[in-house]
Amino acid sequence: MMHDALSINKDMKKLLISLLLFAMASTMLQAQPARRRVQQKQQQQAAANKSNADNMTVRAQISFPTMAKMSEDVVWRRDIYREIDLTKDANAGLYYPVEPVGSQMNLFTYIFKLVMKGNNGGIKAYEYRLDGNEVFTDSARIKPLQFLEDYHIYYERTNRGIRIDDSDIPSREVTSYYLKESAYYDQATSTFHTKVLALCPIMSREDDFGEAPAKYPLFWIKYDDLAPFLAKQTMMTSNLNNAATMSVDDFFSTNRYDGKIYKTNNMLGQTLAQACGQDSAKMSKEQKRIEAELKEFEKHIWGDPAKRDSLDSIAAAEADKSKKAVKKTRRSGQTGSSTTVSKNRRSGQRSSVASGSARVTVRRERH
Repeated sequence: MMHDALSINKDMKKLLISLLLFAMASTMLQAQPARRRVQQKQQQQAAANKSNADNMTVRAQISFPTMAKMSEDVVWRRDIYREIDLTKDANAGLYYPVEPVGSQMNLFTYIFKLVMKGNNGGIKAYEYRLDGNEVFTDSARIKPLQFLEDYHIYYERTNRGIRIDDSDIPSREVTSYYLKESAYYDQATSTFHTKVLALCPIMSREDDFGEAPAKYPLFWIKYDDLAPFLAKQTMMTSNLNNAATMSVDDFFSTNRYDGKIYKTNNMLGQTLAQACGQDSAKMSKEQKRIEAELKEFEKHIWGDPAKRDSLDSIAAAEADKSKKAVKKTRRSGQTGSSTTVSKNRRSGQRSSVASGSARVTVRRERH
């Protein structure tokens, strides 16, 4: 009996231990999803509290519509490369402030921050090749860390990635841009457009020998990738009225920038410097010629205004002649009929008078 009681107690202990283990396991299983839900909520709240000024989701891109994309089957198109000098008044709004002041920052600082983010809500940047042409392929993408090392930009490694202070961003040295635009005629809407396709910031940095600053084109970026972000960034547009602002995307979409042409897409693939050599007068003349060609095409896209005006004037003159001829015919007809009527009336009056006098004389003779 004692042996049986001991065995029963052992079995009861095993059962109790099993029940306790089962209860603890079930509690942990129930607590784990709850903990995960709490962590997810915390992450969502942190993401919601974080400023979304530099992030751009698909919904946000739809909320900030930009210029329509250029169709691939346009009947006329000409690609132009310009150099945008930020020291000119027309482009100065892209350069200041050199260092961020609150939410205001210049164009390169904004682009630099987006490029450093990469796939984490940023944009892609592509290397500047020796021929100056842009290639938007994955093999041509620049690596942010390698870019920082190449241009000696100071950064710190942290648990959350790399950290770059605003004062270390070389925005002061970026004083110009290469800009690629396309002037084209859209036959679907019968409209003429000039659309920005790509941007390339140019760094002007002095060397150790103190000579003239050398230019370093940094990278190419697609403007369509950048446009949704620029739609939220404003810039000052007047020195007299500091309240006059507009979005950076509107600045480029309305072609407010001022830049000299340094290259056009041609079959030889030459820049104007290669075609004109060191002759600055020849280059200036060539730049003016290309600008004039673009204006002439846009002006005469619906025909020659001079010829159209001359044809309209001829048609108007012919219409005036025909109107005058009709009026003259009507007047002559009215004059002839009135003269005839008046003559008839006068002759009728004379005949009546004559006949009346004759009757009187006859009657007098009878008396």
